[in-house]
Amino acid sequence: MTSVPSGGAADPRRIAADRMGRWAEWRCVWRLRLSGYRVLARRWRAPAGEIDIVARRGTLVAFVEVKARARAADAAFALTEPQWRRIARAAELFIARRPGLAGCAIRFDAMLVTPRGWPTHIVDAWRP
Repeated sequence: MTSVPSGGAADPRRIAADRMGRWAEWRCVWRLRLSGYRVLARRWRAPAGEIDIVARRGTLVAFVEVKARARAADAAFALTEPQWRRIARAAELFIARRPGLAGCAIRFDAMLVTPRGWPTHIVDAWRP
């Protein structure tokens, strides 16, 4: 959902960015599913932050940050330390609200998406 400034129409750049983000996440969800993951949540929001995708494979829960840019290198550089901290806090809340996941291993991944090609899955991209 895009926000509308108080003065009227929505900013076309924000609308385009939101569409690109949803398209990138959709591609990543399919890549994860084809790799044997079950998607538990998309765009999960908590006061601490948002998690793009939460996926599970066996006893592993992966919190996945999706970055879409024209080039994979630009997408990789868009991942920042403050962002990782927010995701880690949100992940703690996600697990706390789902007691059935308490015994699962947790991993933080990234997926880089470019207009062409398959999303690049960076397994265990960082650790809090």
